[in-house]
Amino acid sequence: MKEILTLLILLITAPAFAHEGESHGAEKKAVPAAGTYFSSEALSDKYEVLIKYGELKGGQPATLLLFLSDARTNRALDASSIALTLAGQPATNFSAVRTDTGTYRVSGVFPANQIYDIQVQVNSALGPDLLQVARIEAGKTLTAPGTDSHTHWYDHPWLFGIAGALAGLALMYLLMRRRARKSVVVMLTLALLVPVAGMNPGYAHGGEDHGAGGAAKTSGSSTTFRVEKETQFLFDLLTQKTEPGNFYQSKELLGTVRAAPQGRAVIQTPQTGKIVALRVQPGQRVNKGQLLATVEQQVEAGTQLDIIAQRNTLNAEVKAAKAQYERLQSIADIAAKKDLTEARARYEAAQQNLRLFNANIGSGMGNTRMMPLTAPISGVVGMFNYAIGAVVNSGETLFEITNLDRLYVETQLFSQDLQDALKSSRFQVFTGNDTSAHALRLVTSAQAVNTENQAQQVVFEILRPDGHFRIGENVRVQQLGGGRMTQLVVPAASVVDINGKPAVFIKDKAEQFSLSFIRKGESNPLYTAIVSGVESGERVVTANVYKMKMIYLGQ
Repeated sequence: MKEILTLLILLITAPAFAHEGESHGAEKKAVPAAGTYFSSEALSDKYEVLIKYGELKGGQPATLLLFLSDARTNRALDASSIALTLAGQPATNFSAVRTDTGTYRVSGVFPANQIYDIQVQVNSALGPDLLQVARIEAGKTLTAPGTDSHTHWYDHPWLFGIAGALAGLALMYLLMRRRARKSVVVMLTLALLVPVAGMNPGYAHGGEDHGAGGAAKTSGSSTTFRVEKETQFLFDLLTQKTEPGNFYQSKELLGTVRAAPQGRAVIQTPQTGKIVALRVQPGQRVNKGQLLATVEQQVEAGTQLDIIAQRNTLNAEVKAAKAQYERLQSIADIAAKKDLTEARARYEAAQQNLRLFNANIGSGMGNTRMMPLTAPISGVVGMFNYAIGAVVNSGETLFEITNLDRLYVETQLFSQDLQDALKSSRFQVFTGNDTSAHALRLVTSAQAVNTENQAQQVVFEILRPDGHFRIGENVRVQQLGGGRMTQLVVPAASVVDINGKPAVFIKDKAEQFSLSFIRKGESNPLYTAIVSGVESGERVVTANVYKMKMIYLGQ
């Protein structure tokens, strides 16, 4: 019994050492950016200017970095001209040299160690503008970022270790004395309470971040993080100002891309033969009448004899008609004019038949005949598996040509949806993950009914497909309603999922962003209405949002 109680006491006192030497919070806290550089910024309707600098000393040459971007889109800009002067000291000029897109190295001399305002005059494609960057501090020194440590004597882990050891020794001593049973109970209770009370949350998990969701409940600062301007330009993190816009209610349908009635052609060989020439490759665009391939037809002996006999017959007809015509010409003064006209017509018809026969069988009298295959329409050649020398049978398909410049979309609608579709005049189509919309034109409706679900087939024509669609592809057809609502909307691509909740990233300052959880309203493939979580005029990240999410999760 004594051994069991001793083991229990040792297990109870062990938690006092559970976090000894560990520093969960200190390892996860990021080094503040203020410890590596100073920064000042200015924002106008057109431009955002950020100046970053290290320690500056009055009267000595100074070097600063200037970042110029579009105030609305956060896109890096190159200025046609940029000039910097000290506010109140127009004679003190600074030179700016472009080092990269939107990045400039500024050189100059600050007269003394004090706070200055720099006036930046910019002229670019957005137009001229004047911004004032406030509080450039010359003479200020950088403060090395500190590390979190437990400075209180009662926070030291050895304190809990010694207390636990003393408690264990005291209990072991009392166990040797049977008369001290009540003391044993008291000490055992203290041994259970001391380690639990000692490991307060500030020590056991000091500064540890258990996720964005939990951090957001305790402090709103956990949703704010820094992204340096160089990283923004590198990843092309673009923003857009949120403004109330016209949001159209819409319905989404599923459709299938079909070829136009005269937009698909199948090339077949009329006779059995061998391919002797190929003029195209799969995926090549061809024009109407362009030569695709040449097939050599093999003519057997019996067929060759028939060809020779037909040629001899045609030659005989030509000779007889010619002789008759020449005889009547020699006696034209006594011959009837009608007979002369008939003889000339017979002679010309015999010559034409001979020419057609020679054109069909070729110029030679051998046992082969060449058959050229040409494109009946303009389009793109599909996949084929034939090579030169391959033997093809009569009626066998060699090529398929598809004209992707004119395509149709076939979808199915029920009676109620069909009535709404006939009233609506605006339709759009999307393919895959592509967010660019293509306009549709209603061609025909209710020409056929699906026998399985009694849905009616509706056909649309894609206006200007621009090569974005393929035959047989499943697409999304969006029907825009007539009624529009004025709501705060953001691009659908700017909404991300964080811990199962929709959120957007908002740019607060030049290098400061924040995560804002939102409540979504109506949405369509392009835009999402925001009920709450975003205010009008805020700059929401709209491009490369996934990279922004990775940066946030990596903070």
